[in-house]
Amino acid sequence: QVQLSESGGGLVQAGDSLRLSCVASGTIYSNDFVGWFRQGPGKEREFVAAINWRLAKTWYTDSVKGRFRISRDAAENTVYLQMNNLQVEDTAIYYCALSKSDYINYRAESYADWGQGTQVTVSS
Repeated sequence: QVQLSESGGGLVQAGDSLRLSCVASGTIYSNDFVGWFRQGPGKEREFVAAINWRLAKTWYTDSVKGRFRISRDAAENTVYLQMNNLQVEDTAIYYCALSKSDYINYRAESYADWGQGTQVTVSS
C-alpha cells in the first residue's frame, strides 16, 4: 500500500493560481496512474486529472483543460497539480489517488490508495 499526502491548498481569489503537491511513500510502479480528484460542497467526488507514471502521459476533465497541469517528479515520488485562473467553481477538497490499473480510469472506485485531501477555496 502506498501512502499519499497532499499539500498546497488554500484560500485564493478568482483568477489566482495554486500548486498542489502529492508526495507518495512507497513504490509507484511504471504502469501505475496517479490522479487528482475533487469533491465540492454537496457534490460527488469527481475526476480532475491523471498521469501515467512511466510515460507521463496526462488526462484532464474538460472543465480544467488549459487551466490545470498535472506533472510528476519521479525522483521525488511527487505529483503536482498546477492550477491557474482558478474559478469559484473549483472550490473543493482535492485528493490525490493511486490506481494500479493498466489503463486510465476516471472513476474514483478504480483508485485504491488515497490521501487525506487539501482544501482549495476560491472567492469571487
